Amino acid sequence: MIRATEETEGLGVPRVPVGEWIEEAFGWLNANLSGLFGLIRDTVNALTDGLGSLLNAPDALIMVLLFTALAWYLRNWKLALLSAVMMIFVISMDMWEPAMQTLAMIAVAAALALIIAIPLGILAAKNDRVSNVVRPIMDLMQTMPAFVWLVPVVMLFSIGMTAGVVATFIFCLPPGVRFTELGIRQVDSEVVEAGQAFGTPPGQILWRIQLPLAMPTIMAGINQVIMLALSMAVIAGFVGAGGLGGEVARAISSLDIGLGFEAGLSVVVLAIYLDRVTAAIGGTSPGTGRLARALRRRREAAEGSDDE
Repeated sequence: MIRATEETEGLGVPRVPVGEWIEEAFGWLNANLSGLFGLIRDTVNALTDGLGSLLNAPDALIMVLLFTALAWYLRNWKLALLSAVMMIFVISMDMWEPAMQTLAMIAVAAALALIIAIPLGILAAKNDRVSNVVRPIMDLMQTMPAFVWLVPVVMLFSIGMTAGVVATFIFCLPPGVRFTELGIRQVDSEVVEAGQAFGTPPGQILWRIQLPLAMPTIMAGINQVIMLALSMAVIAGFVGAGGLGGEVARAISSLDIGLGFEAGLSVVVLAIYLDRVTAAIGGTSPGTGRLARALRRRREAAEGSDDE
């Protein structure tokens, strides 16, 4: 199966038909596991369409209020005000519906990635053999050009939302694994040994010592997963995933510079909002924003009055 080509004959190097092998492997998967891929396609489509419909069901201004309240709850009024201004800016460009479609796509892909990434990162941190196997796979997934992943997913899932979600899932998975493993490995060994000395079971050491101490690093990984999901979700518009990526693809095909900038600025708004919100969750405990503290003080005052 190794043959020489005109390019390699002069150098005396035989050609290794890696491309043909990969094509045959994907052809076999498509022929023998089409039922499984159909089930995945239907599930992903149902999740993404359902979440997208949910985000687009209320009036856009109501959703802006909800996003603003979340920013205020997690951080402060400055982030809330910035969020409100940015979201209204997206509405003014008639990009709200595709922005919510992109947000739904990011949410599904990132959630699926984290469901796999965090347990896999924990396992890699606990077992060096698993880490040695996982690391080169993560290197391949993260360093492969993003557009390359569109080819196999389109072959397996056809053009549409599922292909975009799967490609996004593949591209954004590695940071979740890497940061989870790094966070757990960086936990002070003396703290772990102290827990073991008191007879704490391994499961309790993981849940009560290692994961809480590693949480800032894990949250940084979650932030990276979401950011990479957003970048890939835009590229996935070229395979019919829709959303803002679809608008970018349409702008490129028609050389519509105005549409391109409107879609691009909407992507920037989503990126800033998601980055600030996830950073607020990672930097503090959820519910430590000024609004959350004010609500907590009011509740405590009400409870004190009832006790009297």
